[in-house]
Parts: sequence; C-alpha cells; structure tokens
Amino acid sequence: MITTSGLTKVYSSRGREITALDGVDLHVREGEVYGVIGQSGAGKSSLIRCVNLLERPTSGTVVVDGQDLTALAGRGPRAGKELRRARSRIGMVFQHFNLLSSRTVQDNVELPLEILGTSGKERSRKALELLDLVGLADKAKAYPAQLSGGQKQRVGIARALAGDPKVLLSDEATSALDPETTRSILQLLRDLNRQLGLTILLITHEMDVVKSICDSAALMEKGRIVESGTVGELLATPGSALAAALFPVSGDATGEDRTVVDITFRGESATQPVVSQLARTYNIDISILGAAIDTVGGLQIGRMRIELPGRYEDNVVPIGFLRERGLQIDVIGRTADRPALVKEGAE
Repeated sequence: MITTSGLTKVYSSRGREITALDGVDLHVREGEVYGVIGQSGAGKSSLIRCVNLLERPTSGTVVVDGQDLTALAGRGPRAGKELRRARSRIGMVFQHFNLLSSRTVQDNVELPLEILGTSGKERSRKALELLDLVGLADKAKAYPAQLSGGQKQRVGIARALAGDPKVLLSDEATSALDPETTRSILQLLRDLNRQLGLTILLITHEMDVVKSICDSAALMEKGRIVESGTVGELLATPGSALAAALFPVSGDATGEDRTVVDITFRGESATQPVVSQLARTYNIDISILGAAIDTVGGLQIGRMRIELPGRYEDNVVPIGFLRERGLQIDVIGRTADRPALVKEGAE
C-alpha cells in the first residue's frame, strides 16, 4: 500500500546541507498498522511528510495505493490537481490536533469536505457519522476549547477520515496525551484499522505505542531505517535492537563460569513452566535476572534473562532443551573463547 524507494530529503540552512532522509526503503502492506520509531532528529517527521508530499523528496519515489506520488506535479499548498486528488485519499492526524478554534467540532470535521466541494447536506451527514464513529456524537456543537486533549484528537481523527482515505498517517498523535488517554486513542486507531480496512503508518518515539497496536515496525537512526519487519519477525531475530527495546531485560553474569541466556516466549509457550522444567530435568540452579511480558496483537509475548551455572560448553544440552520447545534463545555474555552474543545455531 505504501512503498518508498531510495527516499532522500536534504534541507539547506544557512549555506549548509542537512540530510534528514538518507535512502529510505519502506514497505507498508495493505491493512496493517506500521510503526516507525526513533529519537528526535532521526528523520521520522520528514518521512511521513514525504509520504503525502507535504515535503517533496530530494530524490527517490513514493508509491501509495499503486500511484507514484512523486511523479505528480506541485507540492505543499501549490500541489497540482492530480496530487491534491491523490492526497485527499491519505488522512493525516497531527500531534497538536490543528483544530480551528472558531469552528465547532462538526465544522472542523466538515472542513476537508468543504474544500472538496461537497454539498452542505452531505457534509453534515458525513461529519455526524464520523463523530459517532469516534465516540463524540454529543460534541458536534461544542468548540475545541471545551474539549479535553483526547477529545480533540478524536476530532482530528474524524476529520482525517472525512475523505474516505485508504491510508491514515499519524504524526506522534499520542505524545501530547496522558497514558490513559493514549491507550484509548490507540485502541480507537486499531478499531478503525479493523472496521474500515485502513492502512495506518504512524511515527512515534514511544515503544509502548508499537507494542500496543503495530503489526510491523521500523527503527530509524540518522535518517536511515536500520531495522524493520513484523513484530513477530523482530522478536525471532537474535540481537534485534527493536525486540530488546520492546521487551527490555537486563542483568550480567555473576561470575566468570556462568552462562546468561535470553529466552523469548510467544503464544502458548509464554504460559508454560519451561524454566522450572529445565531446572528439574537437569537438576541445575537457575537464576532469573530479569523478565518482561505483555500482549502484542492479541498474542502474549515475553522475554526472560536467566543465568545457568557453568560456561556455554557446559550448557549445550540444557540450551538445546529450550530450543526444542520452540523458544527463541540468545546466549549473552563473554568467556575467554566465545563472542559476546552467540546466535541461535552458532557453535
């Protein structure tokens, strides 16, 4: 549904060139919620603004729903007719709501339809339908100043849906909200994704956002995507930085003759007493150094860091026991003759 190829954006400032995007290749499948995460300055906002051509890329292409937007004329407010038409099928939700204070909630939702030339009766019908969809049917005649932050964002989402878009872009839509309101907005986005078949691309610096609703994710650093994949694929990738950030566990070996192992549990395995079975089967003492568990996409997922007595060579059989149960195993730590990270299958 969304594909960027070799996407580059270079800004000129006071005689200097600043590269915000450096050859970004991204593919978002139809109907999925895709999260792009990274620190401030990583290039996330430039990426999302290039996807709907609010910013024209310096080079590279952006294809949305089979249409190459970079081949269409104009940019920003001077966009040509074809680009404006293509952009109308891409909804945008902003961090700070961007509502017009002088307009009622209903009038704010009607604004895109007004620009598109939709009749007044149809605008009213559509706006009220969308407000009901986001749970604000009773706020149609209120003004933005009378709303909470979460309600304002719901209005912003309703407005973004006014043109019946196939794609919804979310620019840090929850970063200005408290945790409870954030959860409700994320649940709304997930519900809309499922009910309307929306493809959602969101950018965020919050791992909990990715954990809560994303099917796939990408990590951006210095204008580049350094890691990407479905959440399941990332959790199954030894040494994945995103997986470690989503489910952080820590703890170092307590002695030189110890083996530290990270275990990733998914689905039914997350509720099985695997560690206690391992201890009983091989009569070994196991220390739990850290653990994290949560539900992602309806699937219970967790990571645990444990310490086994003895070096890696002494624990090949117990580690094999864990792998035979379908668990992802990363061996952490260093001995005199082993690397810092032993990936699954390495010897």
